[in-house]
Amino acid sequence: MTTGFNKLDSGKVSVLALGGWHQRRAAILVLDSLGVGALPDAASYGDEGANTLGHTAAFVGGLALPNLERLGLGNLTEVAGVPAIPADKAAGSFGRMAELSAGKDTMTGHWEMMGVVTSVPMRTFPNGFPPELIEKFERAIGRKVIGNKVASGTVIIEELGPEHMRTGRPIVYTSADSVFQIACHEDIVPVEELYRMCQIARELLVGEWAVGRVIARPFTGQPGSFVRTPRRHDFAMLPPQPTLLERLHHAGVPVTAVGKIQDIFSGRGITSHVPTRNNEEGIQAVTALLAGGTTGLIFANLVDFDMLYGHRNDPRGYAAALEAFDRAIPSMLAGLRPGDLLFITGDHGCDPTTPSTDHSREYVPLLVAGPGVRGHDLGTRRTFADLGATVAEMFGLAAGEAGQSFLHELYASK
Repeated sequence: MTTGFNKLDSGKVSVLALGGWHQRRAAILVLDSLGVGALPDAASYGDEGANTLGHTAAFVGGLALPNLERLGLGNLTEVAGVPAIPADKAAGSFGRMAELSAGKDTMTGHWEMMGVVTSVPMRTFPNGFPPELIEKFERAIGRKVIGNKVASGTVIIEELGPEHMRTGRPIVYTSADSVFQIACHEDIVPVEELYRMCQIARELLVGEWAVGRVIARPFTGQPGSFVRTPRRHDFAMLPPQPTLLERLHHAGVPVTAVGKIQDIFSGRGITSHVPTRNNEEGIQAVTALLAGGTTGLIFANLVDFDMLYGHRNDPRGYAAALEAFDRAIPSMLAGLRPGDLLFITGDHGCDPTTPSTDHSREYVPLLVAGPGVRGHDLGTRRTFADLGATVAEMFGLAAGEAGQSFLHELYASK
């Protein structure tokens, strides 16, 4: 039987031998929060010593990731159960990327991948939102709110859910990230009304009150057994300048967003969107798109690593999710055609073994596979934007100011 890895061994070619950009496809899979070790400035973010992948592997006594191992994951940091391999024996090219932007949130990481480096971190509200902002929001939505503090989403819903059900008052809360979150029970506040309130908040949260994302957090159930539903929706701040997605779209290159990519970029530069509720649906969508006739860029975020396991300090769940992803890799690789590239990366860390439930300032993995891609160590890239610069070159566009393409490094000369 022919596997995805067999296809990777189809010969060494030059970049030029791959043909024009219209014959190529790129798929980027962001394993949300998969960090591979603390950045040099991690201490200034309170994250000294963080290592999401390494600590998760150690906590569970070793990970079984044979496909990621073959792609060079074990070369990026010490990973129990996943040894390092000689670079020329890898089934693809590998490295790690440093975040050049200030911050450690989802939007900053994704924007930087697409060529937008930000020098000022997005504002957070560790003491809750200012009273004058809350008053304006309450007047605009015609309701009083409860909460207005830093909290875990599941914890604050259990704490304030009964009061919300009695009064109809939305639960407002934030976290260590730059977010304004609104939780409402679907039987008390219809989801469309929750979305309307989020849009109002989005319009208010600008200037000195600007936050990266306003997030709708609908839930159902009864006190003691509340459950958040899949109808979460993010209302994101617009990137401060055009991203690679917009440049690709304007050049006629289709961009397919899978999962919350649509929300992170506010739909800018996106041709089509495949909504997903979890990792499994995201993996299935990418596999189907690669096996089918989809062209251009496929950009996917697998949210469960961060949302379900990193933020909830669940290293066993994180480990199981990594192993489930690993099992899906051969099917994705089997859908690659000559000229295609599959990138596997992260957007920040969220070490589930630390007392903190916040994101962590870490390097992220860079694994690249495709027909003809050689086993090669790409080293440590100075910015996530190198990934976007590489995709830009694939499709015949300039790299942009922030990143440096490594496309030529992926292929051996004839």
